[in-house]
Amino acid sequence: MVIENHPLLDDGTPFPTLYWLTCPILLKRVSRLEAGGEMARLNGRLDTDASLRTRLEGSIQRLISRRDALAVLESQMAPPGGGPDKVKCLHAHVAQELADAPNPVGGWALSQTGWPDCIAGCVQDPAP
Repeated sequence: MVIENHPLLDDGTPFPTLYWLTCPILLKRVSRLEAGGEMARLNGRLDTDASLRTRLEGSIQRLISRRDALAVLESQMAPPGGGPDKVKCLHAHVAQELADAPNPVGGWALSQTGWPDCIAGCVQDPAP
């Protein structure tokens, strides 16, 4: 459902995020949350909920530490998915929740998707 990328491409360009959501079902469901205005509502919560903001900041710091263990980026890029005071990409937060929980924003978003569990295949293999 998620992969971990190296922070740098072969040419040295920074990759936009460490964790990348790959499940097509989950991608669509998270995209619906974004299209439905959930990021704006979450950003409003971050403005008023210091506990949520603190927990999100811890998740982001953990992600940056993991990324820096693989490769320290020269530029000061914004954290994947936004910073502790603004959610820019729910996909990045859900990917971190799956790969390296907890991420409070990713956990919330994942709970809203119906959590596809991958017990049964969601994509049919082509006929042999």
